[in-house]
Amino acid sequence: MDSALQLITDRVRAAAADGTALRIRGSGSKDFYGEPAVGELLETAPLRGITSYEPTELVVTARAGTPLAELEAVLAERGQCLPFEPPHFGPGTTVGGMVAAGLSGPARASVGAVRDYVLGVTLLNGKGELLTFGGQVMKNVAGYDVSRLMVGSLGTLGLIAEVSLKVLPMAPGEATLKFEMSQAQALAQLNRWGGLPLPLNASCWVMDAGVPALYLRLRGAVAAVDAACQSLGGERQDNAAAAPDWTLCRDQQLPWFLERGKRDLWRLSVPQTAPVLDLPEPPIVEWHGGLRWVRSAPEDALRLREVAAGVGGHATLFMAGSARPPGAEGRFDALKPPLDRIHRELKRQFDPSGIFNRGRLYPDF
Repeated sequence: MDSALQLITDRVRAAAADGTALRIRGSGSKDFYGEPAVGELLETAPLRGITSYEPTELVVTARAGTPLAELEAVLAERGQCLPFEPPHFGPGTTVGGMVAAGLSGPARASVGAVRDYVLGVTLLNGKGELLTFGGQVMKNVAGYDVSRLMVGSLGTLGLIAEVSLKVLPMAPGEATLKFEMSQAQALAQLNRWGGLPLPLNASCWVMDAGVPALYLRLRGAVAAVDAACQSLGGERQDNAAAAPDWTLCRDQQLPWFLERGKRDLWRLSVPQTAPVLDLPEPPIVEWHGGLRWVRSAPEDALRLREVAAGVGGHATLFMAGSARPPGAEGRFDALKPPLDRIHRELKRQFDPSGIFNRGRLYPDF
C-alpha cells in the first residue's frame, strides 16, 4: 500500500473508531448533485494515476483521483474513448467521481451507461479494509456484481480507490443532422428510427432560438453514416461546429440550461416511448426520448414527480436554483420499502459505523 492510500486508510479507521462522519470529495465538480453531505472533508486527489492500460484488450485501470480529462487524453492517443461520454462539470472532475455519480452523457441510450463499462473496483470500506471486486475482463463475476453497485452510490458505501473500465475504439464516421420539427414529431421519428438499422448515437430536441429543432448524431463506419444521412435527410452540420455543442449538452451548459435563472433543473428519466409530457414549459429531450430536462419553480416538484411516475419513470432534482428550506422533499424519489430495506442493509454491511457521505443519497441514509 503506497503512502497516499495508507494515510487515507488510517484516517478512515480512526473515523470508524470514534464515529466521525467523512465527506468524500474528488474535485468537487458534482457537489451540487444529491443531498448536501456532512462530515470532515476527505479528498481523493492524492490517489492519482493510470496504473494499467492494455489498448489491445480495451481495458484501462486508473486511481480514483485521476482527472477524467487526463484519462480521456491518454485513450484518445490510441484512438479509444469512454463511449458513454461522462459529464465533466469542471476541469478537475475525477475518475472516482465519475463512477460514484454514475452520470452518462448524450450517447447513453445507444451505447450504455457508466455501470456497463465498470469491470472492477478497489474499495476502502467503512472499517478501513481494502477490498477488490471484479477484475479486468467482462466475465469476471459469479453472483452479486459489487463493482457495479458502486456506480451511482455517491460515496455512501465506501471510498473508491481504483477502478478498471472497458473502453472502445472511436467511431471512424460521425455526422450531426438537424431537423426542424415539434417535440411530438421528434419523439415519433426517434421511435421509428430506433427500429431501423441506423448508426444512431445521440439525439437532442430543443427550442433553438425559438425554433423547435431535433439534432441527431450518427456514429459508426463512414459508409454507414453517409448512407444514413442520405436516407434520413435533414440539414447536415459541420462536425467541427457541432462537436462543441454536444460537449455543452453533455455538461448541461447549452444556453437553455444557462438561462434557467433561479429555477430548479429537473431530470426526468422515462421510457423512450413516453409521449409529450404535461410540463411547465417545453423541455430538452435527450436519449431518444428517454431523458427530459425541465426548468421549474420549487412548487412544481410534486407535479413533476407525478408526471414522471405516470408514464413509468422517475424524477430527480438535479440542480436546485436556490437554497432549499429545511425539511424540503428529497432530491431523489423515495425508495419503495423492499428496495429501501436492501439499500440500508448494504449500507450496514459496507459502512457499519455510517461514516461515509451521510445524507448524500437520502437525508436519513
